[in-house]
Amino acid sequence: MIRFVKLYPLSTLCVVLIWVLSLTPFFPETPLDNIDFVDKYTHFVMYGGTCFVMWWEYLRHCKHQGLPFNGKKLLLWTVIGMTALGGLMELLQAYCTTTRSGEWLDFWADSFGVVLGNAVGLVLKVLGENKK
Repeated sequence: MIRFVKLYPLSTLCVVLIWVLSLTPFFPETPLDNIDFVDKYTHFVMYGGTCFVMWWEYLRHCKHQGLPFNGKKLLLWTVIGMTALGGLMELLQAYCTTTRSGEWLDFWADSFGVVLGNAVGLVLKVLGENKK
C-alpha cells in the first residue's frame, strides 16, 4: 500500500478527497448553490478528474520505469474501481450519515465522469505514442 501511495500520490490524494468530501456532514452555503445541478457537476468533475490523474500518473510511471502499458490493470482501477467507489459513497451517504443522502443521479454523474476521465486519459496515451 505504501508503495502505491509513493508511486501514485496525486491519485491517492484525489481518492482521499472524494472520501472526505463525500462523508463530510456540513458544507457552508455558497453562491454556487443557486446553480441548478451544481452538485452533479461537482461529482462529474471529481470522478472524471480523478480518473484522468490516474491515467496521467500511470503513464508517467510506465514511461520513467520503462514498463509496458497494461491497459487491463489501468481500466480495472479507473473504470471498475472508481465506479464502485461512487456507488459505495452513495450507499454510505444514504445509510451511514444523518446529514447526507445517497442519490442515483449523483451515482450517474460519478459514472459519466469516470467515462469522460478515461476517454481523456486514452487521448493522452495516444498523443504520447504519436510523439515517439
